[in-house]
Amino acid sequence: MVVLVLGSGAREHALVRSLTLDPSVDRVVALPGNPGIADLAGCLPGDPADPTAVVDAARSEGADLVVVGPEAPLVAGVADALQESGIPCFGPSAQAAALEGSKAFAKEVMAAAGVPTAAAHVCTTVDEVERALDATGSPYVVKEDGLAAGKGVVVTTDRARAREHATACLERADAVVVEDFLDGPEVSLFCLSDGRTVVALEPAQDFKRVGAGDTGPNTGGMGAYSPLTWAPTDLVPQVLDTVARPTVAEMARRGTPFVGVLYVGLALTADGPRVVEFNARFGDPETQVVLARLRTPLGVVLRSAAEGELSGLPELEWSPRTSVNVVVAAEHYPGTPATGDTIGGIEHAEQVEDVHVLHAGTRRETSTGDQPGGLVSSGGRVLSVVSLADDLPGARSRAYEAAGRITLRGSHTRPDIGLAAERGEVVVPGQEA
Repeated sequence: MVVLVLGSGAREHALVRSLTLDPSVDRVVALPGNPGIADLAGCLPGDPADPTAVVDAARSEGADLVVVGPEAPLVAGVADALQESGIPCFGPSAQAAALEGSKAFAKEVMAAAGVPTAAAHVCTTVDEVERALDATGSPYVVKEDGLAAGKGVVVTTDRARAREHATACLERADAVVVEDFLDGPEVSLFCLSDGRTVVALEPAQDFKRVGAGDTGPNTGGMGAYSPLTWAPTDLVPQVLDTVARPTVAEMARRGTPFVGVLYVGLALTADGPRVVEFNARFGDPETQVVLARLRTPLGVVLRSAAEGELSGLPELEWSPRTSVNVVVAAEHYPGTPATGDTIGGIEHAEQVEDVHVLHAGTRRETSTGDQPGGLVSSGGRVLSVVSLADDLPGARSRAYEAAGRITLRGSHTRPDIGLAAERGEVVVPGQEA
């Protein structure tokens, strides 16, 4: 099997890494990929959100399966173009991807499917925003309606800040969503769908705020860990029954079957799991830790989903070990990041037992003569340092030791990825001892 992976981040590097470990996969190609992916697979130039370019690349490479990493190609209709060309694609159609592309649409589908989620107000004017803020009260949750790379949400007790964000959202789009605040720890659950059958991966928890103790602005994600030993033992079957399967069934009823990953972002409240958001693709940084623990060959799983055959897939096998992902971010991230700075120490970091480093925002400088170009930063989240160990303290220790061996001027990591869980401080409301 030849697999074409679309995207250029650490999520795609994780997908490529796992696919190359699958005995059924003969070759992996990425469009456009990154320097880390280039060490494992072929990389093609081009725009992964250009349907024509993707179909042409899939045909020229003889791809048996295309795996879409980021959200932009999905909303652009890449999966539709591949389907029309008879090329299996793991990723939903543009209409189905609206579950991520529009928060208002996702709320509409959840309401129709009876999915438990926060009460929401879809606002089209500042006056409607003011009334919604009155109704929800503090803390205020304001969400950009369209794609925002994980950074379109503001949660604040400052009403002026909430109003400011809502106003900015309305300047870019026709609507903004104001929601009730959901208390309780958050969980990410990836649910694979072939349009009818749904199979869940293992849960993970990510860390969106840039600073320790959930301080500072939102980012695309500063790290993650899995498994979640503190989560209710019936969490996955409960979410499948109350969220994922009803949503997939509702999408099929509408004539827009969902094929790919339904990323379910959850808050574990005193009233049970509630959906915070849907995404239509693998999440970053959670993918890195989930795939590090998956023992079932990934290519077989994704092809089964793309070809409508998940119901015949054996139960997934998982490592009982713990994985931690620590993101190395560029100076000034999540503001305007510094770029072009030399990256060193990756080989040294990977000498730590059971650690691998995935590239996110990196590029190679142009080579001169016989000398290969150096590796430099090219984005906000530069690297994901992923560990495996027998327990969470060990996995945290290995990830941070390895991250400390990487050199990048002005770089920073969030120091408390998984720390509250290690200390036994993560509590689900209603389940306190």
